[in-house]
Amino acid sequence: MQFTSEQRLDDGVLAREFTLGEIPGTLWTPESAAPAPLILMAHNNGLPKAEPRLVARARFTARCGYAVAAIDAAGCGGRPRSAADERARAELRRAMRAGEPLDGIFESFIGPLVEKAVPEWRTTLDALLSLPGVGGPVGYSGWMALGIRLAAVEPRIAAAGFFAGGYVPRAQCEEARQITVPLLMLLQWDDEGNPRQRALDLFDAFDSREKTLHANTGGHTGTPWFEVEDANRFFGRHLK
Repeated sequence: MQFTSEQRLDDGVLAREFTLGEIPGTLWTPESAAPAPLILMAHNNGLPKAEPRLVARARFTARCGYAVAAIDAAGCGGRPRSAADERARAELRRAMRAGEPLDGIFESFIGPLVEKAVPEWRTTLDALLSLPGVGGPVGYSGWMALGIRLAAVEPRIAAAGFFAGGYVPRAQCEEARQITVPLLMLLQWDDEGNPRQRALDLFDAFDSREKTLHANTGGHTGTPWFEVEDANRFFGRHLK
């Protein structure tokens, strides 16, 4: 892991850009010199680690005493996309304009993104936990399709916060039954692009003894800011 820039922000959080092979990422850490629990923060399929909503959540979470990391996985953010990725995105846009069923296209598009992203997140986790000032336990916050696979295969994930927005491939719907870590799931009740019942069915499928569902009115990007504060209380119970 090589750090390429470092900036002390006006809220005291240290933001460092890094590269790990071809993987670009950002690590936000609090002012305290003590090792901080780590939260992996992933945005939905293809959005960059510099997306303003993710950065705002990351900085707030770091101020609460956590190390927070985000990466641009393969095909996401500014990283090159394969010809197959571009074809899938173009087909998705065409089908949406035409009002055609989207499940098959989403399956062929999101499934490979998850498959490629999980190994890169695990490699990043290995490197982060070797840094001074970063410790366990480890939490996950963000994109549900990726988080399900990561929590299913990565025993270092001790708690997970999922955003129930975006298509979840069939493989991850099955893997949800393997998830036993404490879970907080956020659902936007009026999310125009994500059927509510699918999210509720997934919540039922998780095998966690402690699982909590927070549902709020509003569309896809309307999650209230107080949910960020509640998420930090959730992680505080399980990571500190």
